[in-house]
Amino acid sequence: MEFLQRPIEIRREQWMDMISHGLEKLEQQVDDFDPESLLNNDAFVTAMMQASQIAIRNHQTEKRKALRNAVLNVACDRAPDEDLQLTFLNFVDTLTSWHICILRFLHDPTVHVSMGDGGLGGIGNLLEKTFPELRGQREYYDQLGADLFMRGLSRAQSFHVTMTGRGLMTKRTTEMGDAFLSFISSPIDGGEN
Repeated sequence: MEFLQRPIEIRREQWMDMISHGLEKLEQQVDDFDPESLLNNDAFVTAMMQASQIAIRNHQTEKRKALRNAVLNVACDRAPDEDLQLTFLNFVDTLTSWHICILRFLHDPTVHVSMGDGGLGGIGNLLEKTFPELRGQREYYDQLGADLFMRGLSRAQSFHVTMTGRGLMTKRTTEMGDAFLSFISSPIDGGEN
């Protein structure tokens, strides 16, 4: 199984480059940020180790960015308490990229669609209109929505309740959902989410 070592090593190197580049950006943008101080920061080391294990096991760009952003938020002290950090890292590990995409949509549907695009209908209609890949995949995105609801990240119990355009544009993330999205969003000015 030696042939597997190289791809794993490549992923590890790519991950470490993402973190290194992010820490350099933080050093440039955040006053009094000293990357050397992270060596004595147990919360950072724990988050880094946890995120690294997940990142090396994963090839999806969206999830790897979320993990990088989480580590950088811990590094610059913009993260929730340590237990919630580990919970959120676990969410990144177990949720799919579609979960994250839909949660962002639920946080602010107006970023994806205009009020005039809503009309009468349900969130499912908007999801299929916004993300053509989900057309005809009702059972799949319903499961994604149920997962987000069960984890306490979303208030949307169903994507198929008929609403007005204004109702469709309402934020549906919980406080914990907002905290999770903040944790996996880039703390770097001009950084990718």
